[in-house]
Formats: sequence, structure tokens, C-alpha cells
Amino acid sequence: MRSFTQKLIRRNKRFAWKQFKSSLVNEGSDKRMKKGESESRTKTYIKILLAPDSFKGSMTSMEVIDCLERVARRHFDPVEIVKVPVADGGEGTVDALVAIKGGEYRYIEVTGPLGDKVKVKYGIIESGIVQDNEKKTAVIEMAQASGLPLLAPPERNPLLTTTYGTGEIIKDALDLGIRDFIIGIGGSATNDGGIGAAQALGVRFTDSEGNDVGYGGRELSRIRRIDIENRDKRLGESNIIVICDVNNPLTGDKGATMVFGPQKGATPEMLAILEEGMKNYARVIRNQLGIDVDKIPGSGAAGGLGAALVCFLGAQLKPGIDTILDFADFERLLEDVDLVITGEGRIDRQSVFGKVPVGIAKRCKNQGVKVVAIAGSMGEGAQEVYKYGIESIMPIVNKDMCLDEAISRAGELLEDAADRMFRLVKLGMDMK
Repeated sequence: MRSFTQKLIRRNKRFAWKQFKSSLVNEGSDKRMKKGESESRTKTYIKILLAPDSFKGSMTSMEVIDCLERVARRHFDPVEIVKVPVADGGEGTVDALVAIKGGEYRYIEVTGPLGDKVKVKYGIIESGIVQDNEKKTAVIEMAQASGLPLLAPPERNPLLTTTYGTGEIIKDALDLGIRDFIIGIGGSATNDGGIGAAQALGVRFTDSEGNDVGYGGRELSRIRRIDIENRDKRLGESNIIVICDVNNPLTGDKGATMVFGPQKGATPEMLAILEEGMKNYARVIRNQLGIDVDKIPGSGAAGGLGAALVCFLGAQLKPGIDTILDFADFERLLEDVDLVITGEGRIDRQSVFGKVPVGIAKRCKNQGVKVVAIAGSMGEGAQEVYKYGIESIMPIVNKDMCLDEAISRAGELLEDAADRMFRLVKLGMDMK
């Protein structure tokens, strides 16, 4: 397997020869080239693939790519840029898949996490990931309707928040005749086990007196029976892939409530109520449907929405970044690529668990392509990613600053970091 520098030397020798032949044609073969003239005309050619995740709260994947491209073109001439916007099932999933495949956005109004109306968008693209046919696929982010960014910190209360709006998006797509779905379930504000989404699609959850329970995580402990008789029949004709970047079970110390509840506003008292309710919910599912949801990796994703989508909608749970890369035909895009730049808002030891940079690096390592990551910040254990094929990490923060300042200045900080990174790349290319 040739090294990065060896690949460039070999390619640039071919490029130099083409340049030399072209100069003979343009200037006349009878004119002798002056010593050193051919070398001065020869330029270093490099092919770079850009595949970063979004920098949450500041820049989309495509905005990061555009910035990296601008800086790369300042340093390399000629340069070929391959753009691959990516996501892992959270923020940016719709934009990434629409950009990769081509498609359109649909804008509708649905129920937000606290019951108020919110405007959302989802993508409609040509199928190719769910079925090999000419049907269309709806690409949905649950965070559009039920996400944490929709709520100010004082409003965050997983006892009350619901996924009902996510179910309404699915219903809207069904009304359009769409039967293939890709649903990203990162960034949720909810811990309702997904019952809200299921309720929007006709599933009933009743208490000991046969009355429908309400919305939100506090209702989970009241469930005694699940009635799927009036579930939207069109779901039986549908193919649903759910992509997420976690594999947590529904309950327990590593479950939806205990791991993710605090970041959604749950106090210790709320956690106890939510966990007891989630255990009851899992028990009713097991007794009625014969499904042990705690044995399904990812059932605890998005506050248990993963469990509901599997149990009531027949969905398949898949790792987010791998699904996106398969859809993009990533291995084909890597052909003749010299260097891959990936990244995300923060790289730490959690990045090895299904996050974009490591997912990218694993594929590149198999193809012998070098990878560098650019990140908003580095956290504890970030060096773990080196084991998976990332050669180096370039953080964008260049001096002491608070998070708010870093987010507000993300564009200029990224451009500066990209400049530093590409200068080092050029240095490495020159060290032959």
C-alpha cells in the first residue's frame, strides 16, 4: 500500500509529463526549454474529499465543506474537490441526503414537543436506499418536530414533551403516497418512549379503566394496554429505516432515561418517575406483543422513540453514518482520492461510538486513504480516534474563549484552522 506522499509523487510525475508535452505543443517543439523552466510550470495536483458532519449550533455540513474548499483552492493548484455532506441521524441528516441524492423539501406545520405548533421540513428524494425502485423516499429528522433546540432551557421537561409531531410528519408523507422512509432520531427533547408518534398514527395506549393516556413521559406509568387495531394501515405497506448514533437499551443504567434524561431537563426526581414508567412500558410491550425491547440495541434512542418505531411501525434500526455512506456509494467516491478531511463540532472519546469522523475513517483506512479531522474542540479521550484511521485533529479554537464566542465566530475560526491544516499538508507533500 503506497503512502500518501508516494501516491502524490507518482501522480505528479504523470501530471508533470502532461504539462511538459503540452508546453512543447504550445511553444513549438523546435524551441528548447530553458533549464528549470519545466519545473517551474509543474504544479502539485491533489484530490481531496471533504466529508465533515455539521458543527452543531453554528454551521451545517455543507457550510463547513464550502469553507474548506475555499481554503484548499488557495493552497493547491490544480486541486480536485469531492464534496460529501454527511450526518449520523441527527441534525443535518435531511440536508445531507437531499444533497447527495438530489430531491426537494416539503414544509408543513405539526405539533411541537410541548403541544404548540411548529414549522418543520423534511426531504423527498428518489428511492435507492430502502428499495431499488422508482418510488420516492421521505427523509425525516425527528428533531425538526420533537427536538431539544425547539425549547429554551427552562422549558425542558421530559415528563411533558411528546413525539406526536414526529408521527404527524410520517402521516403527511403517507398522505402523499410515500411508503419508503429514512428517519433520523438524534437530538430529541423527549422521553416518552415514542408513544406520541405512535398515537399520531392510530396506536392507542390505555390505562386501567380503558381510557387513553395523555402525552409525555409521565404517562408511561399509566399504560396497561396497547391497542394497534386502528394503527394506520398504510404502515403495513411501508419500509422504514431508522438511523441513529447510539445503541442504548430502553431501560436500566445505560437506558434512555438515565443516560439522556438529564440533558433534556430531568431532575433526579423526574428520572425516578420516568424510569419507572419506561419499565412499565417495556413490560406491557413484552406481555402483549412478545417483544423484549431491552434486547434491541438502539431502542432507547431519542427517549425510546427507537423502541416505538420498531414495535409499532416495523422499522429497522441502523447506524447513522454507515447508512449515509452506503447511500452515497462512498467507496466509489474514494477512487484516486489523496486525502479526506472530516470533522464535527467536538471530538472526544465518545466519537468512536458511531460518530461521523470515525465512520469515515474506518472506510478510508480499508482503502488506504489518509484522513485528517477538523473539530470545533477536542475533549478528553479524543486521541482514541487515531486507532481508527484518523491521522491528526485540527481544533478550530485558536485562543481562550467561551463556547458562545466560539459558536458565533465559527466561520472565521474554521477558515483559520483550515489554513493551518492545509499548510501542514503542503509541508508534508514537499518532504519527499
